[in-house]
Amino acid sequence: MTDPDISVVVPTHSDHRWISLQRTVASAREQKVTPSEIIVVVDHNPALFERAKAEFDGVTVLENTSARGASGNRNTGAFHARSELIAFLDDDTVAHPTWLGSLAEPFGDPRVVGAGGSIVPAWESSRPSWLPDELLWTVGVSYAGMPTSVAEIRNVWSASMMVRRDAFLRVGGFRAGFGKLGDRNRPEDTELCLRISAETGGHWMYVPDSVIEHDVPLDRSTFRFFLRRCYAEGRGKVQMAALLPHDQKLGAEQNYLRRTLPRAVAHNLKAATLGRGGFHALRAATMIAAVAAAGVGGGVETIAALSDQETAYH
Repeated sequence: MTDPDISVVVPTHSDHRWISLQRTVASAREQKVTPSEIIVVVDHNPALFERAKAEFDGVTVLENTSARGASGNRNTGAFHARSELIAFLDDDTVAHPTWLGSLAEPFGDPRVVGAGGSIVPAWESSRPSWLPDELLWTVGVSYAGMPTSVAEIRNVWSASMMVRRDAFLRVGGFRAGFGKLGDRNRPEDTELCLRISAETGGHWMYVPDSVIEHDVPLDRSTFRFFLRRCYAEGRGKVQMAALLPHDQKLGAEQNYLRRTLPRAVAHNLKAATLGRGGFHALRAATMIAAVAAAGVGGGVETIAALSDQETAYH
């Protein structure tokens, strides 16, 4: 049986991630299902581009031909690929050897347009005791409440994503200029998933057995970073909602806020009152702080959007 036709795209931008980029590329090479092509795309960093070209034998190395940022960088690699399926890995991840093969399995169903896998944290230090499982998304990894077996899901994350090339091209790829750039963190992967599903009528699958490890450095394990991440998520979700059709709502986010987090707060408060550890009280307080920070971010973005509309009107 021949391996599926898959290209692996790895976007990168900083010399500081050279060692982690080497690990990511090595893990892509070591897949039990051999990729048709590994494509590293460098985001407007000529020195890093030359270094990658010189040192990565058997790897296609490209320069981002689109706008600076993760979205344009991924698009450059995906538009170059000629394979039936395109997989994305971030440059601070390590894929387990079965990652690619497991992620490809749902595509036997023609209704499946894309899939994503489980992302586990590789902490530089220990995990903060105040960080609950339900909020692990703030450090870019899978969190409590996600499926525990293969299941249909609304969206997946670009750190571990596979998509049909024809569906990706049909919608023009990631929305250029919308995504991660500098200290901005907007959900370009969620927006892409929603747009592809709306355009094709297909759906996405979550494959927990397809596993990557995602670096969590010390500076992303602080409460300050956590609050900034929640604030940015609140702003990003408002920006994304403005791009969606009026009949396409953010139901998953509403369910998360109305059910998942309140249940988790109640569970941790109960555990704290029963003397099962003071960290439970900290985790309950963290969830409340997360909702508040995201709410402030959403409010700021809403006010900014209204101000822009008023300025344009006048």
